[in-house]
Amino acid sequence: MQRDYDLLIFDWDGTLADSIGRIVEAMHLAAGRAGYATCDDEAVKGIIGLALPEAISVLYPHLDAVQVAAFRQHYADVYMALDDQPSPLFDGVVESLEGFRAEGYRLAVATGKARRGLDRVLRANGWEGYFDITRAADESRGKPHPQMLEEILAHCQVEPQRALMVGDSSFDLLMASNAGMHSVAVGYGAMSLEALSAFGPQVCIDHFSQLQAWLRRSPVAAHSRVGEHG
Repeated sequence: MQRDYDLLIFDWDGTLADSIGRIVEAMHLAAGRAGYATCDDEAVKGIIGLALPEAISVLYPHLDAVQVAAFRQHYADVYMALDDQPSPLFDGVVESLEGFRAEGYRLAVATGKARRGLDRVLRANGWEGYFDITRAADESRGKPHPQMLEEILAHCQVEPQRALMVGDSSFDLLMASNAGMHSVAVGYGAMSLEALSAFGPQVCIDHFSQLQAWLRRSPVAAHSRVGEHG
């Protein structure tokens, strides 16, 4: 089967894993432990995808580096307690990824998680070695800088125009654009499809399984929105 892309790159939180609510709760609890006022839920959702120190600095711009580091530790402690059982994958993720592998796609992850957290959730899902390569925010430059994607492309020896970034935040889509790649916006994670559509994705989907259907039928030049919204 002729394909428009050879490499599919996925964000983790809010794209593969249903973890947004847990991240918001952990940020609120960490703020309480640190003695700071909590931000509203939408503000927290707006920083999901950034590396954690940067995310904290956006939410609490008055904090200095020492205070950010202390907040980060509070967040890590709280999140680990909440995430004793890692957040479940969204419906259709396992089946779709298996389908992509069967069709010969190369698969990768580019996430705002730290390497320790990413490795933990990969182990929990039995996915050590499942992806061709994974990149985490603390071993590269954070989103929306394209370094993570550039490292993935180099490892897989794939040109940017043959790769597709799939994510639920503006940072994912901006990172793809900065790397010269196309992107797919998913509307069930941190940001709405209405907000994400402003960042030029090739397609907007509201269920993960719709990605496979779109890849099978849609030429690379098409911009569209699939699912119940038209």
